[in-house]
Amino acid sequence: MSDLPRKAVTRTAKLATLPLGFAGRATWGLGKRIGGKSAEIVTRELQQRTADQLFKVLGELKGGAMKFGQALSVFESALPEEIAGPYRAALTKLQEAAPPMPTHTVHAVLAERLGEEWRELFLEFEEKPSAAASIGQVHRAVWHDGRQVAVKVQYPGAGEALLSDLTQLSRFARLLGPLIPGMDIKPLITELRDRVSEELDYALEAAAQRAHAAEFAGDPDVVVPEVVHQGEQVLVTEWIDGVPLAEIISDGTPEQQDRAGQLLARFLFSGPARTGLLHADPHPGNFRLLPPVDTRESQEGAPEGAPEGAYRLGVLDFGTVDRLPGGLPGIIGEALRLALEGDAEAVYEMLREEGFVKESIDLDPDAVLEYLLPIIEPAGLEEFTFTRSWIRTQAARIADPRSPAHQLGKQLNLPPSYLLIHRVTLSTIGVLCQLNATVRLRDELEGWLPGFLPEPEPGPDLDVAPETDAAPVEAAVDTGA
Repeated sequence: MSDLPRKAVTRTAKLATLPLGFAGRATWGLGKRIGGKSAEIVTRELQQRTADQLFKVLGELKGGAMKFGQALSVFESALPEEIAGPYRAALTKLQEAAPPMPTHTVHAVLAERLGEEWRELFLEFEEKPSAAASIGQVHRAVWHDGRQVAVKVQYPGAGEALLSDLTQLSRFARLLGPLIPGMDIKPLITELRDRVSEELDYALEAAAQRAHAAEFAGDPDVVVPEVVHQGEQVLVTEWIDGVPLAEIISDGTPEQQDRAGQLLARFLFSGPARTGLLHADPHPGNFRLLPPVDTRESQEGAPEGAPEGAYRLGVLDFGTVDRLPGGLPGIIGEALRLALEGDAEAVYEMLREEGFVKESIDLDPDAVLEYLLPIIEPAGLEEFTFTRSWIRTQAARIADPRSPAHQLGKQLNLPPSYLLIHRVTLSTIGVLCQLNATVRLRDELEGWLPGFLPEPEPGPDLDVAPETDAAPVEAAVDTGA
């Protein structure tokens, strides 16, 4: 591959091989069965071939095609195991291992954006990328002041490719639907398309990352690398070591998986409260589990308050964020609390006021509550183990056209202002289920989600202090005491 394929006709032709390939392999499978192979063996071979093609096409195209694959990767936990198995490895690869762009292209971008003498900015620069994703790839380097850094280089033509891919994928949405049974693919593609311009703007990404890095500086649980330099199509940030979350999912210990899950939930709910921003790309490739701070040597550079032996969560890629100046909407916490308390009427009225139930629709409040309770079960328990079997049960309940939940769900509405929050929450739950993590979710909701805890009862009026206390206070202020 000489460069990122940019011509719409070229990319469309490649994307068209996905649905055509599905059909071709089905014919191949029929021939194999006629030839005597068992249906089970043929199906497994068919799915593996499809998975291999999925990674090859989406990975090579990068752009919107790969962004779509990354979005799908967090939902694989909802699939039946016989379907999820073959796709899991292929989708996991898409999180941070796309085929890299040629070295000469990387050099050309760096020379154009950092200047012809760009090498003087680095003491070292690794030519082989450490990660390659949907719109750019990352190179490890040493900045001129000695800091270990990650250099993110945007693919030339990435914007054009993103828009072209997502336009074409929306046309194939019906054919791509079987990748995630029960999920409506088209709204996901539309929402990804709406975020294209923001993700391509490294100035916006740098601002979001700086805000998080400043707020989480010294945090014992979450590590956000500092921005070192930002230019058009190039972003330089501090390097953080750690184990990719995909490896924790596949090979981590139960302790690591539980800790990663707890911190992921903590970051999801604390981030908006602390920064007014929601990190909106929660696929495993954007997170690292950093090693415990457990020796005197490692503690020298550790954040103050970091508990000994506790893993920390490293967070990367702030290209897609939702701006929530007041944090997550209080209506979410309040409705969640009232639902757990069983107040069907109050929950229904809140959903109607916020537009989740359109004025033209009339639903039974008790039926709505019955629809919600299985989904919000983790919030009502002291701790909850997120599993693939649990999320598959929820997906099957809602996806089955014969079920009351499916019929009711079709009548609910998702207001545009909640679209990204909804996707991020579902994606995070998907990752928690991949981790098989036992999480004290309620602790995070109580600590960070507005409205989840009831407002305290008003106490006595303490605005006016007794006269006997006022004089000493005033005297202390006047004298500077």
